[in-house]
Amino acid sequence: MRSKLLTVAIAAGLGVTSLSAMAATKQQQPARVTVDAATLQQLQAQLAALQSQVADLQAKQEAQADAQVETAKAVNDVQVASAKPTDELAKKLDALNKLVDNTKIGGTMFFDVTNQDHDEKVGAAPSTKKDGHGSTNGTGFDVKRFYLTVDHKFDDVWSANLTTDFSYQSSLSSTSLFVKKAYVQGKFDPLFTVRFGAADMPWIPFVEKWYGYRYVENTITDRSFEGGRSGGTATAGGVGAFGNSSDWGIHALGATTGDNSVNYQLSVVNGRGYRNLSRSKSVDTEARFGYSPIEQMVIAVGGYSGKRGNDVENGADTRTATRGDALLAWRDKTWGAGVEYFHSENWDDILRYTGTGLTPGVGAANNTKKDKADGYSLWADWKFMDQWAVFARYDNLDYKYTNLTDVEEKIKDKYYNAGVSYDVLKNLKMALVYKHNKLDGPVATPYHYKTNEVGVWGMLSF
Repeated sequence: MRSKLLTVAIAAGLGVTSLSAMAATKQQQPARVTVDAATLQQLQAQLAALQSQVADLQAKQEAQADAQVETAKAVNDVQVASAKPTDELAKKLDALNKLVDNTKIGGTMFFDVTNQDHDEKVGAAPSTKKDGHGSTNGTGFDVKRFYLTVDHKFDDVWSANLTTDFSYQSSLSSTSLFVKKAYVQGKFDPLFTVRFGAADMPWIPFVEKWYGYRYVENTITDRSFEGGRSGGTATAGGVGAFGNSSDWGIHALGATTGDNSVNYQLSVVNGRGYRNLSRSKSVDTEARFGYSPIEQMVIAVGGYSGKRGNDVENGADTRTATRGDALLAWRDKTWGAGVEYFHSENWDDILRYTGTGLTPGVGAANNTKKDKADGYSLWADWKFMDQWAVFARYDNLDYKYTNLTDVEEKIKDKYYNAGVSYDVLKNLKMALVYKHNKLDGPVATPYHYKTNEVGVWGMLSF
């Protein structure tokens, strides 16, 4: 189309030129001018040449346009091909970002550098400094606990947690590693969360949060009752703690926040604690309910009932161990105070005595018939300066058991500590502490243990 227009324009131009020349000639020479055949043939040849040039120009333009189209297509193909790895990399980076954003890794370490002095006395004999019953004389550095935690959130409802428990004692030159928590959690509502696996029990971790000085000492139900008894003799065996901080089972919990808030937890567990994943013929139950009239205060009650994992097939007859708990606590930015009480029965004597008289019989537990314990703990702390606080605590425990002659014997344990703490960093706490523990055994065969310890305790978290 463009070539035809150009040809017409050229022809028109030639025509106009010829007409102009003819007009000029006519004005000059009135005589009529004619074009001979040679001139016409020459004009036709020029017109044909111009048409050929126009055709060649058009062909070149079309070829150039085709080349530009092919070049653009090739560039587009290259861009698309180069974008594919970028898209795949972007998808991988996005998946990695989600994994990192939804996964939290942390840790908590309890450590101390202390000097301990422990002596024992039996009957009227003089006190003797010796190692035993959870105490070692001398100075040393201990890492009492190191928890490494991995918490991953799948979505707004489901998540998972893995927490390992590592401990090292330089005095024993031994280490141990356990899985303290390993659970899958479904949080369906603030008042209804379910955990499947090894998870925090209802009572001990709850009290620890209000106490605030777990790195210095366990709470009273978690503090090992070293010394204890062994058949009411001077060779004391030790009862251990009166609860577990974590156990394997199903846990349901929930809470509201602010003033007039409530919290609860119900756990159905194996009964032997997180260090012993074993089966038995029955499961144990622990529960807690708490109420906070104001955010800084809590009133809580709890209880435990079960065989503690001892009800096994073809095993000895068992009793049911029970424990009742109560807590009243206060904590704000400056002050903290609380009182905890518990009562337990058959906690140590799970296995039932089946003999008669002084014969232990099958399944007798330490030559006794039953036991019970009552204990309370008082604590307070005051943050008198930024990063600085003073604190103190007093525990009293009465442990009674009935021997094979139906005589009730009693062990009394008293413990207290006092110290000053300093927050070195937001995640590093240090405390200079003095501890004292005294245990008095039965009057019939009296024994007495006394431990004094002074040093620095610390907690590092990240």
